[in-house]
Amino acid sequence: MSTSPESRTDDRLIALISRWLGRHMGNAELARGIAENGSDGLAPGQAEAVRELAGRLGRAEPGERGELEMIARETLEALALGE
Repeated sequence: MSTSPESRTDDRLIALISRWLGRHMGNAELARGIAENGSDGLAPGQAEAVRELAGRLGRAEPGERGELEMIARETLEALALGE
């Protein structure tokens, strides 16, 4: 069983959200990436944080970032800490 970053949901989501925070992708691409990765293998707190971010992205206007950045950073923290 591989433990490379490509095989772990949390690592893939961390990379994805980091790219969005670096403005290398838009809201729609982040939302699509979150949906494609799902939450299999995440701890309950991690999955809840990802769901919150995905839900907020679903209500965001194209190009909207303000509050989304705060939620994205909180999601990164939950993913990194394994909560």
